[in-house]
Amino acid sequence: MSPRRIAVEVAIVLALSLGASALYSLVAIVNRMTREQPLAQQTATLNASLNPRPVFDLIYQLMGVFFDLMPVALVCYLLWNVSRPRLGRLGIDFTRPGRDTLSALALALVIGIPGLALYLGGKALGITVTVVPNALDEHWWTVPVLLLSAARAGILEEVIAVGYLAERLARLGWSRWGFIIASALLRGSYHLYQGYGAFIGNVAMGILFGWLYTRTGRLLPLVIAHTVIDAAVFIGYPWVAATFPEVFAPA
Repeated sequence: MSPRRIAVEVAIVLALSLGASALYSLVAIVNRMTREQPLAQQTATLNASLNPRPVFDLIYQLMGVFFDLMPVALVCYLLWNVSRPRLGRLGIDFTRPGRDTLSALALALVIGIPGLALYLGGKALGITVTVVPNALDEHWWTVPVLLLSAARAGILEEVIAVGYLAERLARLGWSRWGFIIASALLRGSYHLYQGYGAFIGNVAMGILFGWLYTRTGRLLPLVIAHTVIDAAVFIGYPWVAATFPEVFAPA
């Protein structure tokens, strides 16, 4: 495939997924910054109810997860190998599930604790909005849907922003650090709607994840770590907001 076709393919994949999110996020932060209300007093809700009727809310939630993962299906199709490991070019081979999981849990701790401190610091400085990770009503399906939402974020972001971009940018002649910086800036940009603190924190996370991927060539630890972090935040938010309302609950 020619470099031009690869570049067009990358542009299309990003326009269908994280690139579109980045543009919406850029518009969102401009909208937030031009309001009279200070940034720290504004709220961003991640998992909101989509319908007042529980059964239709569940249907919409599941449809949202399914269709959000279609760009991942496209990327897997584009990089599918005829021989095993089928997804080797994405850094996925399922040969070390136990080791990958342990590495992911350690990575989740390394990212999660400083990430919380950065969020609180951003709130104190007035550069981060109040993030509400879970605004769903309590139903029998609430926790499973939140777990699916966490998995969606982990799979979508790591497969496209790391595995896919690493392979395609390498074929375009980009250097290792060129990919790492580009991936990190993309990650930060589609979180910009949460404020500048979230941008900084996700750029730092992106640099670490990109560096780890270029050293190990393994994507599953990044996917699992991201999923674990988001799952803990989504499910634990109601308790944390009730316990520390002055810090975590929306104004």
